[in-house]
Amino acid sequence: MIDLEHVTVTYPGSDRPALRDVCLHIDEGELALVVGPTGVGKSTLLGLVNGLVPHFTGGRVAGRVSVAGRDTRTHAPRELADVVGVVGQDPLAGFVTDTVEEELAYAMEQLALPSPVMRKRVEETLDLLGIADLRDQPLHRLSGGQQQRVAIGAVLTAHPQVLVLDEPTSALDPTAAEEVLASITRLVHDLGVTVVLAEHRLERVVQYADRVVEVQADGTVTDGLPPAMLAATGVAPPVVELGKLAGWQPIALSVRDARRAAGGLRTRLAAVPVPDRRPPSRSGVPALSARGVVVRYGSRVAVSGVDLDLAAGQVTALMGRNGSGKSSLLWALQGSGPRQAGAVAVGGADPASLPPERARALVGLVPQTAADLLYLPTVGDELAQADRDAREAGHRPPMAARAVLDQLAGGIADDRHPRDLSEGERLAVVLAIQLVAAPAVVLLDEPTRGLDYGAKRALGRMVGDIAAGGRAVVVATHDVEFVAAFAHRVVVLAAGEVVADGPTAEVVVASPAFAPQVAKVLAPLDLLTVDEVRSALEAVG
Repeated sequence: MIDLEHVTVTYPGSDRPALRDVCLHIDEGELALVVGPTGVGKSTLLGLVNGLVPHFTGGRVAGRVSVAGRDTRTHAPRELADVVGVVGQDPLAGFVTDTVEEELAYAMEQLALPSPVMRKRVEETLDLLGIADLRDQPLHRLSGGQQQRVAIGAVLTAHPQVLVLDEPTSALDPTAAEEVLASITRLVHDLGVTVVLAEHRLERVVQYADRVVEVQADGTVTDGLPPAMLAATGVAPPVVELGKLAGWQPIALSVRDARRAAGGLRTRLAAVPVPDRRPPSRSGVPALSARGVVVRYGSRVAVSGVDLDLAAGQVTALMGRNGSGKSSLLWALQGSGPRQAGAVAVGGADPASLPPERARALVGLVPQTAADLLYLPTVGDELAQADRDAREAGHRPPMAARAVLDQLAGGIADDRHPRDLSEGERLAVVLAIQLVAAPAVVLLDEPTRGLDYGAKRALGRMVGDIAAGGRAVVVATHDVEFVAAFAHRVVVLAAGEVVADGPTAEVVVASPAFAPQVAKVLAPLDLLTVDEVRSALEAVG
């Protein structure tokens, strides 16, 4: 179905190929999982499949790429549209209509399908992805996760032979991600659709993969069966890392298989004391205090009377299904977003009542779409501007923006254009810019989107350092593994209200949807991460 023969991709102005001498064959009806570190070239590999590389991106492609017998050198993306469906990292950037139903029908209109067929497929897709209640909603008013599901649905209605997905679950809550992946695997097994999927949250998808394709830092590509590939690669989900630590053979790829292999490990660790996950104790007033916060969009209530205190030195995870009000609450706390009722106090002042340059020193916010805050032509310009803004506002940051960025994601050159960066790299740049103002409260909205496991560990360490320096940090996220490793407290929203609030271990383990893989494998033991298991094994010898 998909063949790459000695393919090398070189972009203009680059001194090295993005992909080097790639030979790859993907069979019909196969789910191929593309893995590799952030910014390594996974999106370039996906772009080859439907001709976006080089017809849209530019650059030089040596070698041959064929999809369903069509050579992408002689077939532009529009000539592959009936064969290949693509969902990119940023769903909003790919929308061409105004409402959900119109977007689902658009691709079929371009293919001139009969109206009865279009109507039937729209209804099937609405039900398949659980978005029937969003049928008439404007696309720009949807949450990031809802937009992601609509983008996937808009591709599925055309019934493509090949489905290319770039981070399809990155903005979805765990339950919604399972539903989407179940839909995708159903297409693979029931209809023989070929799926090429790049995903950093491997814990969600690796058990469904027929083949793993790893993109290396030097642009070379290797592929093979999932157990062998993941046992050798440095990019692996917690269940695989746990298997490596325990010495299981073969490596388990799912929680079910891991539990079957973990009986001896659970027995060995049964007497290990519960890890101390408490943040350093701090007395005094909260870094941020919110009372009765209400956010409405027309007649829809997004946040309903939320009370919240954030302690300095504490990392709080804000969780909940897509559309539960997480982003609306963060913007209301930061002061830039709407707030119809309630009060927010940071250092005795309400950020909403201050000019932006002063509010930044109280609350810093990194939004879901990090690129919205980038407007200069190079990364170096963005970092230099952030340093100047901090000095002019009277801030005294502990380090320059470049030093912050290098800690989080080293190797991003000053001359890179922000729009040419991957999602993870853009996030790192925006986070560095925001931290230069040294705010007392730092709010991060889905910061792990587009980040590989190494980058997430780096982000987690930085978040921990920020909190340890006396700041309050809130991370709105669906990434349960990140929360288990780095959050002290979890607040869960549902329909704009707080439905759970407590220590991380208590809240995440109480919900099957939010429980991390290690907790599921080793239950009833109170261990959440591979690092905790490693420390426990060292304690018992």
